[in-house]
This record gives sequence, C-alpha cells and structure tokens, in this order.
Amino acid sequence: MWGSKPTVFVVDDDIAVRRSLQLLMESAGWESETFASASEFLARPRLVAPSCLVLDVVLPNEGGCELQQRVADRTGLPIIFISGHGDVPIAVRAMKAGALDFLTKPVVSEILLTAIKKAIDRSQCQLQSEAELRVIRDCHASLSRREKEVMRLVASGMLNKQVGGELHISEITVKAHRGRLMHKMKASSFASLVRMASRLRLTTADRFASG
Repeated sequence: MWGSKPTVFVVDDDIAVRRSLQLLMESAGWESETFASASEFLARPRLVAPSCLVLDVVLPNEGGCELQQRVADRTGLPIIFISGHGDVPIAVRAMKAGALDFLTKPVVSEILLTAIKKAIDRSQCQLQSEAELRVIRDCHASLSRREKEVMRLVASGMLNKQVGGELHISEITVKAHRGRLMHKMKASSFASLVRMASRLRLTTADRFASG
C-alpha cells in the first residue's frame, strides 16, 4: 500500500560508518538516508512509510538515547542502536525505552540486515494498524450519541433487551440503532464490532461521556 521502498535512516557522526551502512542498505534493496547528528535528523520532515532508524549511541550535542526520547511518538519508526562500546546500562535503558535491538561495533552485516528486516516488518505492521484505527475512529465519530451508547453496551455483552432497559428505550428501537451503527462502523459481524470497540477502548463506564 506504500508504493515505495522502505527507508533506513542512519544517524552516526562517523562519515565512514555512514557511507558503509548506506551502501549496505542500498545493496539490500532499501532506500537510505544518513545524518551526522540528531539535529540533522530532526530537521527532516517526518516520513509516514515503512522505515527504521539505525542510531549511534554517542553523537555530538544530543546523544542517541536523547534522540530516542524525541521520536518516541513516531509510529512505525523502530530503532536499532549501534555502539562502539558494550555499555550494558545504556543498552538496558535503550531497550526499556522501546529499542528493537542494540548492536556493538563493528557490526556484522548479516546481523544488522536481519535486525533491519525485522524492524521494517514491525514498521509496516504498526503503520497498517494505525491506519486501520484511524478509519475505525472516523466511523465511530459518525455515530449519533445514542448509537455510541448502544455500541458500548452491546459490545460489553448486553442483550438487546438489557440495553433497552439500561437506556429506557424499547428492544425494537435498540435493534434499529444496532443495525444503523453496524452499517456506519462497516462491521461485517457482531464479533467485528466487539473488536472495534476493544480497539477504541470503549467501556460501559464512560458511555455517557461523549456525544
């Protein structure tokens, strides 16, 4: 669905490392962009397409772990750290913050390529999931207040009769709302609707919170 090659971003202050990794990425069939510092990378417009970030721990001014924090909100950008030192505390910190892998220089090409393939696959899954969630949110936003209330209740396991009692409407009216909301949500089945409600994190406790 993305229509272009995945992109591998490399941030390393060593120009020889950048050139070597860029050649390696391109030989593997990926696009590659290199940066000498965190600020250079942050100045690049965000890319909404499968990608990953190969990031050196030690950088001028702003280090790799600091950059990791700065891009934590970027969906679909897994990070692979590379380091000239086997610094266990830094590795633990990076992994706890969500890094996909932590490799020590000189990096073995096959190991790095395997890690990047895994990162690209994860990026694709994350971006696909985010796109699907946006569609679900848009569909949910199109529901009326009453339809949202009915959706929350039926997705929590209530029968139509119980929903009617909760909302003080007839069972027939509940069925009518349910049919309309199923159509608006593009839900092919009740199970599909329940999965959508789960992804939206709807609960019966907040059923009157939105209109």
